[in-house]
Order: sequence, then C-alpha cells, then structure tokens
Amino acid sequence: MTTIFTHKPTTEGPRVKLRPIQAQDAPIVHRMLQDAEAAILTGTVHSSSQTTLPWTLDDLRVTYERWSSADDRLVLAVIDQATNAMVGEVVLNDLNELNRSCGFRTFLGAEGRGRGLGSEATEMIVRYGFQELGLHRIALEVYAFNPRARQVYEKVGFRYEGTGRDALWSDEQWIDVHYMSILETDVPLSRGSATGHLSVACLDSNA
Repeated sequence: MTTIFTHKPTTEGPRVKLRPIQAQDAPIVHRMLQDAEAAILTGTVHSSSQTTLPWTLDDLRVTYERWSSADDRLVLAVIDQATNAMVGEVVLNDLNELNRSCGFRTFLGAEGRGRGLGSEATEMIVRYGFQELGLHRIALEVYAFNPRARQVYEKVGFRYEGTGRDALWSDEQWIDVHYMSILETDVPLSRGSATGHLSVACLDSNA
C-alpha cells in the first residue's frame, strides 16, 4: 500500500541533514542505545542498571531494513553536518490519512546532545510533515523524567495536552507520560521558525 510515507526524502538545514535510514545504520543505533541515558529516557530499558538491550544487532538490522522502505512510517537518520556522523533518528508513524495526523518520536545519542541538533532535526521533520506531506496534526509522548526533551518540543511549538499517569515502570517507580501535539496552524510554524526562520532544502531521496 502506498502512503504519504512511501517517499523517503533527504533534507538539509544549517547544522543537520536528515536522510533515509538504512540497514547499515543498525550498528550505529545499537551503539547509541548502549548509552544509559538514551536507553532510559526512551523507555528502552526499565532500570539504570540494565545493560542488555531488548534487541540484538541482527534484530536491529532486520528492523531498519524493513523501515527503509516501509509505507507505515518515515524514519530518517539525523546527520551532524559538521562531522557527517549519524547522531540519532526522527520518526513519523501512526499515520491517519483521513485525519491528516500522525505520531512523532526521536532520540539522539550522546554525540548529538546539547548542541541544538535535536531542536533543528525536530523542526525539520515537523515542517516537512506540514509543508510537503499535508499533515494537520503531529503528536508525541514524552516521559515526565525527561524535561530537557519537553523543552525542545515546546521550543519547536508542541503544546502540552495531558498526562498519562503511571505509564512506565522505571527504577522501581512509576513514571507519568506527557502528551503533546503541534498543528499546522500553530504560531511558531505559521509565522516562521521557533529557532530562527530555519530554511530547509529538500533534496533527492537518493542523495
């Protein structure tokens, strides 16, 4: 089945390039998820002492090979323009074409944090969703113990909608999840970038 996620674009901003994910990216993703902070904040592991990921490297290769051509999601690698290294991923999923809505998730490895790359990558994929795919609403979930990520989403223009209580069991305690969304009509995108009128160039998907 062909959907608006069938085409896999490459887009470039000042500091970040987004390109289609590949099976060859699996070892990089596997290494990034070895970082305890990334694994905990994404809910990948349920204890800070857990050292074994729920998937093997071979599992990830199979998954990313499937996602590289999937119609039900758009998975793009986040590339640091300064080093040409993959530092994370952004994902649009849970598509409802009739309602012109979808979900969003992302994660960055340690090399990509603290330099504004996450904000730029998030804004780029959101703008692509609204301007190129014709989406009206993009929603996400962020755990309550990850205020830094919530600040990034708010900077881009996502708004808090509500809380799911006790959504994650982590380090022997329950963690709430916060629901957020952004609409094509929201101010930061209709008046220009929340991070400085970012210009995003769309390139050929094979670039």
